[in-house]
Amino acid sequence: MSIAVSLRHQAGAFTLDAAFHMPPTGVTALFGPSGAGKTTIVQAIAGLIQPQSGRIAIGERILLDTGAGLAVPAHDRRIGYVFQDARLFPHLTVERNLLFGWRRARPRADGDEIARVIALLGLAPLLARKPRGLSGGEKSRVALGRALLSRPALLLLDEPLSALDAARKAEILPYLERLRDSAGLPMLYVSHAAEEVLRLADHVVLLAGGRVTGEGSVFDFAAGDLDGAMVRATGAVFETRVAAQREDGLTVLSFDGGELLVSRLARAVGTALRVRIRAEDILLARLRPDSISANNILETRITAIRPSGSEADIHLRCGGTPLTARITQSSLARLSLREGERVFAIVKSVTVDARMKD
Repeated sequence: MSIAVSLRHQAGAFTLDAAFHMPPTGVTALFGPSGAGKTTIVQAIAGLIQPQSGRIAIGERILLDTGAGLAVPAHDRRIGYVFQDARLFPHLTVERNLLFGWRRARPRADGDEIARVIALLGLAPLLARKPRGLSGGEKSRVALGRALLSRPALLLLDEPLSALDAARKAEILPYLERLRDSAGLPMLYVSHAAEEVLRLADHVVLLAGGRVTGEGSVFDFAAGDLDGAMVRATGAVFETRVAAQREDGLTVLSFDGGELLVSRLARAVGTALRVRIRAEDILLARLRPDSISANNILETRITAIRPSGSEADIHLRCGGTPLTARITQSSLARLSLREGERVFAIVKSVTVDARMKD
């Protein structure tokens, strides 16, 4: 089952003409600048606006087909929608806000499912409080819980972190990761922040000027390899597997290209984990360096050199895994790097994703 969206809509001088597919599980990020048409798309999927033409289907279930004169009403679409500003009922407690979502569900969640959602999002201490006494991050968690208790077939998250400061974003991101890994439903996550996409998404759809300019895996997005990419490569995102737990307190992660050493992870051997390496966290050397503190030195080959102002993005391949290093133009000249040459990548820092797969 996949989710297919094809829409055409004119609003003043702006034209939306976009089509894409979503995988049936995981997080698809709809990524693009302000004014690209992201919110128009999610509102059309939710049934909040009626596009002039289009088709939306979740598997075999058609929500919209303007050619056939079909438009399922918003309340019958089984779509969960989390807005930028949470939109909680101010006169109701957190518990009653959650139960509003529960009453919309067909069939309704049972008591165990309600308890699981409350535990998943850490809402138990908030149940008796009203929205005016909640932080921005707490309001976002309540809005997520309300949407989940409506038992949606698809969850839409329209820039849920955009109104939060850095501290509140740091508070809510782990809950979004937990939701992604345990909820078992497809999610469309709207954002213009590349860091959020790298951390949360599995699939990425790029949008600019009302049109889809590219789509593919988050791994390709990180490497800047998607057609129509609007951002420079940010680094590398790839899958690893726990290979060993060393006695010196390090965990060995294996990947298609070699191994990485990271601080001890409480994960069983064989566990699959996603890692991220920022372009700024890779140094390059023509010869393998000796007597340095870095744990990870990878032998790679240069696949492309892309200058950008005073810097250059050096695209590398380590076995079957793409990496990107960002260095200055002066360093590029001093090392005399050329495409196809061997170079050693010194990795200063590795970020291990919270997700865990069996």
